[in-house]
Amino acid sequence: MAKKYGILIVNLGSPDKLSVSAVRRFLRRFLSDTRVVNLPRIIWWPILNFVILPFRPFKSAKAYAEIWREQGSPLTVLTQALVDKLQANLDKSYDVKMAMSYSQPDINTQLAYFKQQQYEQLVVLPLYPQYSSTTTASVFDAVTQAVQKWRYVPNIDFISDYYQHPLYIDAIAQTIKQAWKQSPKNELLLLSFHGLPEKLTEWGDPYFNQCHKTAELIAQQLKLPSTQWKIVFQSRFGRAKWLQPYCIETLMALPESGVKSVDIICPGFAVDCLETLEEINMTNKGIFLEAGGEEYRYIEALNDSDEQITLMVDLVTKKVGK
Repeated sequence: MAKKYGILIVNLGSPDKLSVSAVRRFLRRFLSDTRVVNLPRIIWWPILNFVILPFRPFKSAKAYAEIWREQGSPLTVLTQALVDKLQANLDKSYDVKMAMSYSQPDINTQLAYFKQQQYEQLVVLPLYPQYSSTTTASVFDAVTQAVQKWRYVPNIDFISDYYQHPLYIDAIAQTIKQAWKQSPKNELLLLSFHGLPEKLTEWGDPYFNQCHKTAELIAQQLKLPSTQWKIVFQSRFGRAKWLQPYCIETLMALPESGVKSVDIICPGFAVDCLETLEEINMTNKGIFLEAGGEEYRYIEALNDSDEQITLMVDLVTKKVGK
């Protein structure tokens, strides 16, 4: 059977090596995206080049060293594993490729491959369950810029979000239940999402509301009363107001309020990465325990689990009508 459908699975990206210079290259590309940082360039350029890039790569490289795998960064390794397994679960009419927004293999390269193959339909699936202008829209920009000079543009389906897809909600809930089977659940379940500046919501970004909807649906699936779960936002950067409640401040306050044990999961991450494995599972764990907490469990992302693959197959096949 000749292949007909090109499937592009897109994630953020990672440094290609465990070195300060590689981290700096990655951060430069990532933080130069106007979708990611919404400041005027005349303000942001000197901050990026004279404040952030000379110093932050050293700190980030140390963090990456805590989680780096023999094959590379966890995000890259786990995304490729997901793509390989998805390919194995689709019939031969599908050709599934991985692309990264800010590292290799990049979106342009993979789309050029699909163009050469002359597939009749392309499906682009960013691995961001909740839409954000800083992530999903950035992928859309890259795709449209890549194909705008093509003589023939095939049907391109872009999956903007899947934050309330029943298979997604069920997959997260099943992951949590599995953790609770291995050892009893803790007093509070924290559903932690990547933070964004508050002003983006004011400008029309639906991310904040979609995160809340996801969290509510997961809690409903688990039949948790409101006293046993809480939504928080992690990875605040800079002095501006970001989405609240903040993850770190919440973790610091919980022991004093009597909550000494927590489970924490990050439903916005399809695969584990620096932010989940180092920040959430290591740094924030230390903050909670130092504040007087006693039990802290990070529940891993869906990664290449069967439940995640079932979700991805459903998303892709419904787009091509099969």
